[in-house]
Amino acid sequence: MTQSTATFVNIGERTNVTGSAAFKKLVMAGDYAKAVEVARQQVENGAQVIDVNMDEGLLDAEHAMTTYLKLIAAEPDIARVPVMIDSSKWTVIEAGLKCVSGKPIVNSISMKEGEAEFLKYARKAMSYGAAIVVMAFDETGQATTVDHRVTIAKRAYKILVDDVGFAPEDIIFDPNIFAVATGLEEHARYGLDYLEAARWIRQNLPHVQVSGGL
Repeated sequence: MTQSTATFVNIGERTNVTGSAAFKKLVMAGDYAKAVEVARQQVENGAQVIDVNMDEGLLDAEHAMTTYLKLIAAEPDIARVPVMIDSSKWTVIEAGLKCVSGKPIVNSISMKEGEAEFLKYARKAMSYGAAIVVMAFDETGQATTVDHRVTIAKRAYKILVDDVGFAPEDIIFDPNIFAVATGLEEHARYGLDYLEAARWIRQNLPHVQVSGGL
C-alpha cells in the first residue's frame, strides 16, 4: 500500500491466523498474552499497520477478534498504529470495528455479491470512520486483466465517492496480484498487468491508495 508521497506503508501480517502458523497456534491455545507479543514485535520491527485475521473454522472468530483487539488497544506501544480488521465475514469485521479506537481499516469489501451489498458494507464502514480495502471483484468474478481491474475500480470509485460520500483518501484498491515467475505462459503477464492496473488507478482516481505497490 502506498501514500500519495510514494512512500510505502508496511503492514504487519504476523497477527493473522491464515498467514502465520505460530500465531494461529497461540490463538487456538488461548494464549493471548503471547499473541499480543507478536503484535508488539511487528510494531517494533517497523510495521505501520497491524493486520488482524481470525478466520479459522475451529475458532469463534468474533470472540477471538474482539478479545485480541481489546488487548492490543490496552498496549500504548501497539495501539499507536492503526489496525486492519481482516476477515471474509462482515460479522467479524463489524465486531472488530466496535472495539477499536482511531481509524481502522476494513479488509475487505467488493462487488462480487452485487452493488446493493457493496453499498451496505461501504456505508457501515463509513459510519465507523473506517478506511476500506476494495478488492477487484464484481458479479462476474475476480478481475485478472487490466481492463477488468480498471472497470471495477472506476465503478467502485464512483459508487463510493459520489453515492456513499466516502473520502477518496480512505479508499485502498487491491487490484489482485497473482503468481509470477511460474514458468507458465498463461501467467507471463500477471505481474505486468497488476502494475499497469495499479498505475492507472493512481493516475486516474484522485487521492486513493493502492495495496501492493505504486
